[in-house]
Amino acid sequence: MLAKYKIEYSVPFTRHAEHLHYLTNDPVACEEFLGELLEKRFKIRDVFHEGVELPRVDFDRMIKTAAGVLTTKHICAALDIDSVEARHRFGSPA
Repeated sequence: MLAKYKIEYSVPFTRHAEHLHYLTNDPVACEEFLGELLEKRFKIRDVFHEGVELPRVDFDRMIKTAAGVLTTKHICAALDIDSVEARHRFGSPA
């Protein structure tokens, strides 16, 4: 069975990069994983949905959502508030 979402990414090392992939059927898990890749500054090579590369608009939307969730996480940790308050005060994703 083909996973709905596949993320291809690279982990940089001193002399080379390891190319890996992540599979999931859950779009929220996909966005959370993209957020982790952003936070760790790994190279995001491609995102596929049901075996087809996401169009640029959809790819950008997923990255934007992942970045918003990551921002909310950092705001909550820095200000010691919950995600609901962060959304209310800063308009960030809950």
